[in-house]
Amino acid sequence: MPKMKTKSGAKKRFRVRGGGSIKRSQAFKRHILTKKSTKNKRHLRGITNVDKTNAGSVKAMLPYA
Repeated sequence: MPKMKTKSGAKKRFRVRGGGSIKRSQAFKRHILTKKSTKNKRHLRGITNVDKTNAGSVKAMLPYA
């Protein structure tokens, strides 16, 4: 059988943790930041988990993770 290919966009955006959860970066933090409040931008810092409703589709894009 040939090897399955990983989606190259997904491998740049997601990492699988040791427990199996998938970490991702926050969205809405790249541009047009002047109209966003400081509190909003502060809460968008850091990383978070992929929601369990989307975890199956993300794992399908990362077959060897």
